[in-house]
Amino acid sequence: MQKIQLGQSDLRVTPICLGTMTFGEQVAEADAHAILSRALERGLNFIDTAEMYAVPARAETCGATERIIGNWLAKNPGARQKLVLATKVAGPGRGMPWVRSGRGMTAADIAASCEGSLRRLRTDVIDLYQIHWPERHVPAFGALYYDPAKEASSTPIHEQLQALAQLVQAGKVRCIGLSNETPYGVHEFVRLAEQHALPRVATVQNPYCLINRSWENALDETCHRLAVSLLAYSPLGFGLLTGKYDAGGTTGPSAPKDARITVYESMRGQRWGRPEALQAARRYNALARANGLTPTQMALAFCYTKWQVASSIIGVTCAAQLDENLNAWGTRLSPELLQAIDAIRREMRDPAQ
Repeated sequence: MQKIQLGQSDLRVTPICLGTMTFGEQVAEADAHAILSRALERGLNFIDTAEMYAVPARAETCGATERIIGNWLAKNPGARQKLVLATKVAGPGRGMPWVRSGRGMTAADIAASCEGSLRRLRTDVIDLYQIHWPERHVPAFGALYYDPAKEASSTPIHEQLQALAQLVQAGKVRCIGLSNETPYGVHEFVRLAEQHALPRVATVQNPYCLINRSWENALDETCHRLAVSLLAYSPLGFGLLTGKYDAGGTTGPSAPKDARITVYESMRGQRWGRPEALQAARRYNALARANGLTPTQMALAFCYTKWQVASSIIGVTCAAQLDENLNAWGTRLSPELLQAIDAIRREMRDPAQ
């Protein structure tokens, strides 16, 4: 795989990134270490995590994923220099007071979170430090509409950038990024960085897959013109685009017993658990099979080959899943198949937005 430059930064990464949010919840530490080693063996140089992981978020597992990765790095001392390591500082709210209490996300909050991540990851520097979700109120994680009445921001973007700049100047962070952002947020972070000579965001990590192409509704132009790279998360639609829910749904007798939406009831009410998301996924999965592909192959090839995507973040629970996802690299979708995919989108839009 040819490495991709992230934004205007000096970071160069593989176009596939290993997501790790299952480590410490669905995936035990020994298995997580095996997956990390296999990813490195297969040529991946990009790993993404977050201070609030594992998912689903619980106070008991907050920080567990970073600790697991840190323990693996300690056992494999030559691995760190081969990797681009990304993590995230959590925003406020979202019902997780054990991560961030109160309103806002102050400079002290950001600094403390960074120190905690560095300690758990057992590293001296974070290559890409991302704001996990905006400090201000935005429609994210399945919410559809911006409501100014819900605005409760108390930490200006300029202050957040200044805090991140201090981490960069101290050598604790190389580059910065955003996640779950909007066109306004990306523009404002870039504008203020350029106006005040502060670090410029290199990336935005947002959902992008066949059942959620909302990125193409404005963010693709924003980030293209501003030279900010998309890190596409959930390219398999939280598992719906693998076909494993096609027979029994997310709760039926044929649903996989160890799948996230099956195991964790709280996730069924989220965007990926919507009945219309499953209905659309089944349409795409049937289209894949009709064209001689597995649902996983088509869904990943869609992300792997889109000009909008710099790197696709794949989440796996075993080495076999990792190999399956990596083996989909190089799959090409015909113009006719892409037209059929667009036809389904015109009919069903973005049900997991």
